[in-house]
Order: sequence, then structure tokens, then C-alpha cells
Amino acid sequence: MKTFTCPARARHCGGCPLLEQPYPEQLLQKQKRVNALLGAFCKPLPILGMEQPLHYRNKAIATFTLAGGRLDCGLYEEGSHRVVPFQDCLLIDRRLAEILRAVVQAAGKCRYSAYDEDRRTGLLRHVVLRRGLKTGECSVTIVTPTSFLPGSREFVRLLREACPDVTTVVQNINPRQTSAVLGSQEKILFGKGFVSDFLCGKRFGIGSRAFYQINPVQTERLYQTAIGFAGLTGKERVIDAYCGIGTIGLIAAPHAREVLGVELNAEAVKNALRNARNNGVENARFLCADAGQLMDRMAQAGESADLVFLDPPREGASEQFLRALLRLSPARVVYISCNPETQQRDLALLTKEGYRVEKIQPVDLFPHTKHIECVALLCLQGKAGSV
Repeated sequence: MKTFTCPARARHCGGCPLLEQPYPEQLLQKQKRVNALLGAFCKPLPILGMEQPLHYRNKAIATFTLAGGRLDCGLYEEGSHRVVPFQDCLLIDRRLAEILRAVVQAAGKCRYSAYDEDRRTGLLRHVVLRRGLKTGECSVTIVTPTSFLPGSREFVRLLREACPDVTTVVQNINPRQTSAVLGSQEKILFGKGFVSDFLCGKRFGIGSRAFYQINPVQTERLYQTAIGFAGLTGKERVIDAYCGIGTIGLIAAPHAREVLGVELNAEAVKNALRNARNNGVENARFLCADAGQLMDRMAQAGESADLVFLDPPREGASEQFLRALLRLSPARVVYISCNPETQQRDLALLTKEGYRVEKIQPVDLFPHTKHIECVALLCLQGKAGSV
């Protein structure tokens, strides 16, 4: 079976720990892990792997550094703050790798310096690249410790001259001494400040700070699975918790009576509202709120929902959220998770309180890494609308 070797691996990049393991073996290993963690609820379906499990990442994050006295950028060595420069990556979209090299060249011509964390000197901290797989639009976000970026017009000119498919350039300002890459303040240096892409037939605008799955090919399979599990008939009131820029809710909207998306990130909600307008979706609305608190208020007011989608971060849903979900008591819940360990914990609580897990579908969104996405369908036993 074919394996792959990356030169950066010898320098302990840590970004793809399973790369030298044959891909079918990776899938088997992930299936066994899902079966062990979630098999007590129901038998998981066979994992959905990729036909071409390389160069799938539509987003790249790199850190600037000095290498041999010259400006360069790369990834942090696993478990450290030492930057490992790289010229290419087997996981990153090939075009993004080319744009990354152009960013370094343009920054070098502008005599920009790499930020030194210890001395707190220098101009450039990180760069974040995104690419719309189906539109070809690319964005470049330069992260700086202050708003000071001399010669920014020249930098944009040089970059666009080399890469005309870069449709927007943003400066993100992050003065904090933190492991977080992005700060809360941004300036648009060129373009509209976001890129667009199509996912499951809907067009989405994706800002530099927006959450958007990094593997568009497998994300379509993931979301199609979630919509299929939902079994929507056009009559349902749906809540999209942790809705982000509205991806799942807007894809589900044509199949539901009403969709309510809930998200704490105000910028993401603005993006979701814009995405709804741009797609002509009139039966979806989005609120900036805590989803658990909102569901609590709905339950207290005697309101109901037929189905809840939830796609929480790696730490899973909070117990407060899950208790609110139980009080609202939707007939069905579709739980998308990027961490089967926390999903196991959350499913245990929900099944103890009256839900039954009907289906579990693992999807490999992150080949050559240990991460797994799983979609679980839960039905409230004895409630009309359960299957």
C-alpha cells in the first residue's frame, strides 16, 4: 500500500503524524476508535474516507521567522515555539502553497521583519491563507502586533502581481502575547475582506476569522449526511446551534419550514445574515446569543423545535447547553462532532435522559491526522416525529 514522506516530518513539524501510515490503515484505525468510543450507543457505519487524501486543506496558517538571516515562514515544531520553515506541504492546497511563497517574497522586498516573541520587536507575526475550492478566490491575512505596516500598498501590489487570484488582502492586528493567531481588529488592504465558495449548492462568504471547515470535499459529504439524518419534510422548525456563518442552517433551509441559527460570535452572525441574503433564503434567521440560554427561554415560553443541529467545538457541548436541549425536547437531534471522546460524554447524558442514538456516521475530514468527525442522529423516545 502506498505511503507518503514529507521532508518537514524529519524536522518534527507534527502536522500530519499518520502520513507514513498507508491510508486504508488510517481509516481502519479511526473506525476502531469510533467503534470503541461510540459502539455502545449503536453500531457506527463504515467511515467515509477520501479518494485523493492529499492537498485537501483550503486554509493555511504559517508563522514568520528568520531562517539563515532571511525572512521565511513555516509551522511551529510540535510541542514548542520553534518555527519549522517549509516550502511545500502535502496537506495544503497546492495553490495556497504557491501563494505562501509569494507572500514571503513580497514581504522580503518590502523589507518586513519577523516578529520576535521574546523581544517583542518586528512587523510580521503570522499569515492566514484561504481558498475557495469552487470559486478559485484566495485571501491573504497578514497578522501584525500593531497597526503599523509601512508600504502596505506596495506589498499588495507585489503580491497581486505575482498572484492575481488573491482577491482580498487583510491586516489583522494581534498585540496579545498569546497562542491565538488572530486578534479582534482588522483592516482591509485590498478587496472585500472575504472570499466566497460554494458548498452543497449554497454560496458562502468566508472572512479571515470565520469558522469554515478546511476540507471542502469531505465537508459536503459530512453535511449531506447530517441533512439526510435529519429527515426533513418541509414542516419542521429547526435550530442550528453553534451556527457560525450559517452553513448547516442555510443548507437545511430548503427542506424545513423555519431555521433559527444561534451563534455567540457577532461577526459570524453578520456573515450568516449576509449569506442568507446572497442565497435568497427567506426562512432562516440568525441571532447573536447563547444557544443554551435561548433554548431555555423557548422552553419556559412554551415554544418548541422539531430538530436541533449542533456542531460544538472540540470540548463538546456544555452541560448547561445539554440540559437546555433536554428541556426543549426536540424530537430529533443531529450532533456533528470533531471529537468522539467528548461526543461520547454528551451522548451518554442525552441517552440517560430519554434519547436513543439511531445512527452514527464517521467521516474522515483530516487524512493523515488523528482527528475524526462523526455525525450522530438521536431521537426522543416516545415523541411524535421520532423514527
